[in-house]
Amino acid sequence: MRSHGADPELAPAGWTEEAVYGHRIGVEPYSLAIGTARRDNVEVSLRISRRAPAADPEGAEHVVEADLGLPGGDLAICEVGDDLGKKRHVRVAAGSYRVRVSYLPSGPPAGSNQSEPGDHFLYQIDLWPAPQAAPLVVLKQGPRL
Repeated sequence: MRSHGADPELAPAGWTEEAVYGHRIGVEPYSLAIGTARRDNVEVSLRISRRAPAADPEGAEHVVEADLGLPGGDLAICEVGDDLGKKRHVRVAAGSYRVRVSYLPSGPPAGSNQSEPGDHFLYQIDLWPAPQAAPLVVLKQGPRL
């Protein structure tokens, strides 16, 4: 693994090859999708702060940041295959945010299928207001998948 920043000339654009194999998140206007290491139950933690929390990539295998617009102040959280009526919603102030996704090595969460391939991670999501736009950046690059 190595620490580096992403090429600022590469604009995020959904599930591009670079998204799948490099930064591991798909970013589109008002939407951010996180690529996981397993097709199974995964553990997710969401922290909302008033300002950028200190980045601590030491214990993480992969860390990436991107912008997310929430013009209506509704942060909808869902997983692939969710019935759209089962989304979880978190109200935040309408505006622009920065999101940091950290892939933290973890044990299997309750209900996971041990026969599924892939490493277990806690996907730590940090969200804070960010009125200035910034490029997608990989703070710590995990092994290329």
